[in-house]
Amino acid sequence: MAGLQPGGVVPQEMVVHSTSKVLEVVFSDGARFGLPFEFLRVYSPSAEVQGHGPGQEVLQTGKRHVDVVALEPVGHYGVQPTFSDGHDTGIYTWDYLYQLGEHQAQMWQDYLDRLERAQLTRDTPMPVKTGSSCSSR
Repeated sequence: MAGLQPGGVVPQEMVVHSTSKVLEVVFSDGARFGLPFEFLRVYSPSAEVQGHGPGQEVLQTGKRHVDVVALEPVGHYGVQPTFSDGHDTGIYTWDYLYQLGEHQAQMWQDYLDRLERAQLTRDTPMPVKTGSSCSSR
């Protein structure tokens, strides 16, 4: 099964906290992570965000107030959120969600550092792309 390590941990509970904008995930090994919607959106596993290869990542901005408006299961290995900005193409496998939880502090700092290097902020609007083969609805 794609994205699921043999014998790997799986979520036992997932709660979308709309007010605090956090996805709470409790895994079978007892790990509990609170993943902010903004964090999930800027680290979407979609090609639109990750690109099609190393070095093609697209720095996400303007996502501070994004909401998760739907969360759909994908087989027995992940979920696909729909965000309030229309982004709905990333499939978050259980392994990826766990990785996001385990490394959240470092990944968030890396994101903030990349914003600073690009002289952008979390609130800078995303530029409108034209002619891209990967787009959100």
